[in-house]
Amino acid sequence: METNLSFEQLGIHTLLLEALEKEGVVEPTEIQEKTIPHILANEDVVGQAETGSGKTFAYLLPIFQKIDLLKNENQALILTPTHELAMQVQRQIQRLSQHLGGTVTSAVIIGNVNIIRQIEKLKEKPQILVGSAGRILELIQKKKISSQTLRTIVLDEADRLLDDKNIQTVKSVIKTTLKDRQVLLFSATIPPETLVQASSFLSDPVVVRVSEKATVAPTITHHYFICEQRDKFEMLRKLIHHLEPERALIFINKSEEIQKTVEKLNYHGLYTQGISGSYQKGERGKAMENFRTGKIRLLVASDLAARGLDIKNITHIFNLDIPEDPQLYLHRVGRTGRAGQSGLAISLATEKEVHLLHKIENTYKISISPKKLAHGKILDLHTPRKEQEVRPHGISTKPHQHKGHYEKSRQRTLQHHK
Repeated sequence: METNLSFEQLGIHTLLLEALEKEGVVEPTEIQEKTIPHILANEDVVGQAETGSGKTFAYLLPIFQKIDLLKNENQALILTPTHELAMQVQRQIQRLSQHLGGTVTSAVIIGNVNIIRQIEKLKEKPQILVGSAGRILELIQKKKISSQTLRTIVLDEADRLLDDKNIQTVKSVIKTTLKDRQVLLFSATIPPETLVQASSFLSDPVVVRVSEKATVAPTITHHYFICEQRDKFEMLRKLIHHLEPERALIFINKSEEIQKTVEKLNYHGLYTQGISGSYQKGERGKAMENFRTGKIRLLVASDLAARGLDIKNITHIFNLDIPEDPQLYLHRVGRTGRAGQSGLAISLATEKEVHLLHKIENTYKISISPKKLAHGKILDLHTPRKEQEVRPHGISTKPHQHKGHYEKSRQRTLQHHK
């Protein structure tokens, strides 16, 4: 469904419209169009929409608009299930605030971080707080966060925040706030049990489900290479050397295989880190930051670990395993080819996995072309001896493009292992 209303028609202030333009955001997405007016009207809202559909701006824009700049107090709280998502939201807040002259203040409050520094930061009374429920609750109990002044509370990835592991802490945080506060729930999936869990603190919520048919960006080129399971790593290694990706995500189905893959890539001089649910939060955070800043070009991840991951300029996606669910393929490749840039998605499939790729093609009406690597060139699988190198749409595969990068990477890895 195409949106019909502009941000201005939704009630967004002129200054925020200018900030959005600087961010390259021109038209509202469907979830933004359907939720922003209700949030501005101070109603409780439950919003469900696909990953990458603009949920963060759906709640951030109204929050920014409702911040009372004359009041030096905590006014909005955004709870997230992971530290990475908290940092991601904080970066978006900071960018918007910079476009507005730094008038809106914020702070990240997460566990496993020096609490003394956080307490110092809280003395400045940041207007927006982003963080994990456990540490937020601890600081409310220590009377370092004034929960009575919080007017809006957001549960980002609400289904995870309201699971058995987190729900009691989240409820305890919400209980410390005033009854007339506004609660907003956003997530890619909101099962019935999540709504049941939230019913005790939601007041007559507006429930918005955007069930728009998910599509794959036309800027992404899709290839696959057939090989035996035991040969997949060697094929991956050769393709990385051949393509020299600027920034690539490597997806694996089983999180227990992540560390093994990272070690093998590092052994071959391809400096890599990984993220999985079993990693310590500090390790995950460091890997994410290194990937974001370009210290590493390769990041190995599972689908769960990469949930909510939003890093710009990812040029390549490698599927070392083919996902059973086509939607997982969509989520994986959707991290490249953004904002009109081109991207390349490469899947390494056994003969038995090819039917999964056909299922993905049929679901999203895309073409995943069979290729082979021969004589240092990527060729169409069924055209032997073809001398033309197949170049992914918009992406150069010339070795000189990042000449020397992987040699430097290899040297860094050897230093790292000394």
